[in-house]
Amino acid sequence: MLNRWIKQPSIVAAAALMLTTSAYSGAANAENKIMKVTEVEGISEYKLANGLQVLLFPDQTKETVTVNVTYHVGSKHENYGETGMAHLLEHLVFKGTPKHKDIPAELSSHGARPNGTTWTDRTNYFETFAATEKNIDWALDMEADRMVNSFIAKKDLDSEMTVVRNEFERGENNPFRITLQRSMAAAYEWHNYGKSTIGARADLENVPIDRLQAFYRKYYQPDNATLIVAGKFDSKEILKKINQTFGEIAKPTRVINPLYTQEPAQDGEREVTVRRVGDIKLLTALYHVPAGSHPDFAAIDVLNEVLSATPNGRLHKAVVENKFATSTAGFNFQWQEPGVAIFVAQVDKDNNLADTKKSLLSTLEGINTAPITEEEVERAKRTLLKNINLSFNSSEGVALNLSEWLGMGDWRLLFLNRDRLEKVTVEDVQRVATAYFVQNNRTLGKFIPAENPERVEIPQVEDVSKMLEGYKGREQVAQGEAFDPSHDNIDQRTAVLTLESGVKVALLPKKTRGESVVVSLNLQMGDEKSLYGLNTVGSAVGALLMRGSKNYTREQLKEAFDKLESQVRVGGGSENAYASINTTKANLNETLKLVAEVLQQPAFTEKEFDLYKSELKVAIEQQLQDPQSIAFRAYARHQSPYPKGHPNYTPTYEEALADLESLTLDQVKDFHQKFYGANQMQVTVTGDFDQKLITKTLEEITSNWQSKATYKRVASPYKALTVEALNFDTPDKENATFVASASLPVGENHKDAPALTLGNYMLGGGFLNSRLATRLRQKDGLSYGAGSFLNLSAQDQRAALGAYAICAPQNLDKVELGFKEEIERLIKDGFTEEEVASAKSGMLQGRKVSRSQDRELAGKLNSNLRLERTMQFSKKYEQAIEQLTVDDVNKVIRRYLSVDAFTIIKAGDMSKVEK
Repeated sequence: MLNRWIKQPSIVAAAALMLTTSAYSGAANAENKIMKVTEVEGISEYKLANGLQVLLFPDQTKETVTVNVTYHVGSKHENYGETGMAHLLEHLVFKGTPKHKDIPAELSSHGARPNGTTWTDRTNYFETFAATEKNIDWALDMEADRMVNSFIAKKDLDSEMTVVRNEFERGENNPFRITLQRSMAAAYEWHNYGKSTIGARADLENVPIDRLQAFYRKYYQPDNATLIVAGKFDSKEILKKINQTFGEIAKPTRVINPLYTQEPAQDGEREVTVRRVGDIKLLTALYHVPAGSHPDFAAIDVLNEVLSATPNGRLHKAVVENKFATSTAGFNFQWQEPGVAIFVAQVDKDNNLADTKKSLLSTLEGINTAPITEEEVERAKRTLLKNINLSFNSSEGVALNLSEWLGMGDWRLLFLNRDRLEKVTVEDVQRVATAYFVQNNRTLGKFIPAENPERVEIPQVEDVSKMLEGYKGREQVAQGEAFDPSHDNIDQRTAVLTLESGVKVALLPKKTRGESVVVSLNLQMGDEKSLYGLNTVGSAVGALLMRGSKNYTREQLKEAFDKLESQVRVGGGSENAYASINTTKANLNETLKLVAEVLQQPAFTEKEFDLYKSELKVAIEQQLQDPQSIAFRAYARHQSPYPKGHPNYTPTYEEALADLESLTLDQVKDFHQKFYGANQMQVTVTGDFDQKLITKTLEEITSNWQSKATYKRVASPYKALTVEALNFDTPDKENATFVASASLPVGENHKDAPALTLGNYMLGGGFLNSRLATRLRQKDGLSYGAGSFLNLSAQDQRAALGAYAICAPQNLDKVELGFKEEIERLIKDGFTEEEVASAKSGMLQGRKVSRSQDRELAGKLNSNLRLERTMQFSKKYEQAIEQLTVDDVNKVIRRYLSVDAFTIIKAGDMSKVEK
């Protein structure tokens, strides 16, 4: 979601201390009846006696359930000295209750995919998990319990405050984020929308626990919340379960008074300047616009797409193609009260920002002299409606999206907004452009007096519920079938064939919501000798594929895919290329043909080649001072000890810039002509499709397309890596990154692989209850994000093991000490039986959830084609994990892990490091 300018969807914390007494009523309340309110397009709304709003979205096509609780409280509800409180509270609610003492551990043991997010108008918590009655009972009980019984303890505040401060500092490293934050503060004089959700450093460091507890008790109540349950369940049964958990919470007696602060009309342009260390320039333009529920907002959405779309938007044409910027973007903050439309230009550090400003503003504010066209409006509507319609095919996605519309006032706005978008006319777009995108309503930062000030009054929405009274929506999309994601069923349902062209194909037909279908395509190319020295060239080929084909310009390609209601990604590197498609049954055939043209007949124009080089140059330069980018580039280089030019070589950023400078368009064309072809290709199709038709189409688009180069996989055998300390100084950066790197002589086929996989899950995986997260985040409060990762090679006996932590520079040595102590403790004491049992449960359920997602399943089946496997390999792998004992895991961990085996990488402002 683009509305994460200050607070990204945060994965939040664990562990606990007792504070509040139970708010559950002592006995079942006979008045706890559930009343049905309304129903729109398969979503039913209910109301409990205690005020809780409930939304049910049954979907039998996925073996998963999503439980989401949205609280109608966000950063706009914070008072003086309380900025960041809503977000800080989001973290503390993961610290547990007397009944659920370790929520992150529970989430991991149930294989859940959880998160919590804080925004201006709302806060939400959700988890997606395998659809079992046990999991449903647990999730509802846990969410109901932490609604009123969370610890919110001083001990947890002390440790979590430093974690949130670390998150704050991470945002301070981001040029765009800090520039936007300053611009928002300038745009709003009085309304809390001008304050960042992450809060002020002083408020984070000094907030008293009693104020945080009072905030929690006031807003975390059933009458201020909405429970959303989506996925595979029986509605009658789920309502009973909800009544037995949430229905037993007493209705509060306190009153939440409505907010009444309104932002006055802006009476002149404003400007703000940020001067910090960095390698790029940014320009942002903000305009006040009505609330997301206002009838004008649909036209504003279309206008933003007309202006900011890449490559057919006006800004790309006027600003990027004329080389005043390397990229542009635009988005709207769709809030309950009047928000802003935002436009951004990223500029090379050597360019004149004044020229960019002139081009940007003349495009945004010159619509009176260059009116919006019918073609632009229809193209923009196709893009927006395509994304909305495809999102309806995922009950999980709809459930989470509803949080945003609940924040705006009513969940049904999701559907009303779609209806409004369909009716937007060119006159509507022209009207909102001339009404809102004007000089006196703009924030760049500078104030200039005017003799005749122009004030733009932003209309208010008086009553959202009256606006939606009697709204029924339209017919539901196709519901699909209940699909069993077991390994055996997937194998039985999947047809595997080889086309005459040599392409391997896996077809898994099934009825899906909205007749959706997912395609995963991969092709491999070349060998070690033929690919030597071509990494930069191969990457450029992949990046340019979607920038035009034989019959379509870049703009026309985007428009064509939008007309087909298809989400398509195509790209590649020096050893492979890929295509990923999300579309519908009706559009699958034509989408595949268009993707084939993209892969086989790319345009490779001088214009797009020059744009690509300038964009990539700025992107690389931006990473030259970023601690996280530097640390993980060093990790990649350490894991690939190959000579320069080898396909497995990872260049330095300086080398990458030099290679980019010498790159030519002829090299790009030659690479594509020589290496691309269907010789070594795999295609997987999952969803609702005609098997005979799709087979015929795949035969047609892959015949007579052969690579001229012989294919032989470039091996990556195990190599003993050097052990060293690598330090990188990034002056004036508020955040730092710690990375540990090691290599193991174990591949995916190795007998010890299951134990290592489970061991890594406990060391640094799961949901914030791993050894590293518990130590570095929960206990020491040093890092917002800490964990480990294990990448097992599917074909070589090699694994890359890494650990990481994001922290303040002064804490780098403390993080290193904590990491090493945890490794030593693990080797000495091992994991416990309880840890192993919980990890096995969480990991295996998580893998089942993955098989329930069509995109992930298509990717897995495509990988199986390449590796000549079936789902039985995964089944046996999971059985091996299930059969592991605590002794099995500890023996393997001690066999391969050693503190002395890790190279330690640190990047940050080394002048701040505390020894």
